[in-house]
Amino acid sequence: MAVYVYAVTTREHPCRVEGMTGVGSEGATVRVLSTDGLRAVVSDIEGEIRPKRRDVAAHQAVQERLMEDGTPLPLRFGYTAPDEDAVVRALEEKEDFYSAALERVADCAEYHVRASRAEDLLLREILEDLPEARQLNDAIRQGSEDPRLPVELGRMVAEEVEQRRANAAEALLSSLAPLGREYVVHPVGGDDFLALSLLVRRDDEGALKALDERTGNRGDGVEVRLTGPLPPYSFMS
Repeated sequence: MAVYVYAVTTREHPCRVEGMTGVGSEGATVRVLSTDGLRAVVSDIEGEIRPKRRDVAAHQAVQERLMEDGTPLPLRFGYTAPDEDAVVRALEEKEDFYSAALERVADCAEYHVRASRAEDLLLREILEDLPEARQLNDAIRQGSEDPRLPVELGRMVAEEVEQRRANAAEALLSSLAPLGREYVVHPVGGDDFLALSLLVRRDDEGALKALDERTGNRGDGVEVRLTGPLPPYSFMS
């Protein structure tokens, strides 16, 4: 029977998953497969897995339970293997890889940071700071029919928005990156100008306090949102 795989841990991890119900309509019992050096947390699964609320919650509940006793290598939602033997073979054949990855994230958690600044605030700031942009905007509002003006204003504003967001991202990254053992920068969208994952030691009180202090609404129109502690999904490779 196919099995759903939640995470890989060291052999020493207690994997206290007794009584936990896994993903899937059958809600199979979560259990542990072991080799000499590693463990995998799995449950039986039938049919296709879809990201339904109950299944996503069950997946996350297993990760949270494992995080209570150490840092696992969390697999992303939806990972399955043909059967138990396939999981055990993977643990044995890739033991060096998994062991190195587990050492990399040992005693750490992932903290995710997203930073944004509303575009309307940026636009007002640009019009205040750039006389050329302000003049173009005034001419358009006064009814100029020159079709080149909106194009030129749009180009100027777009370039300035991109540059200011890049500058803000660089400054914030420089401030936050030293707090983690490692970091990963993710693609952004919307009003966000930075999406960052930090791998932070869970007992590093100084780093965690600094993270908390450098997030939230900072009073300059920049909002920095912090999520964590999380399983270290961004540091699996």
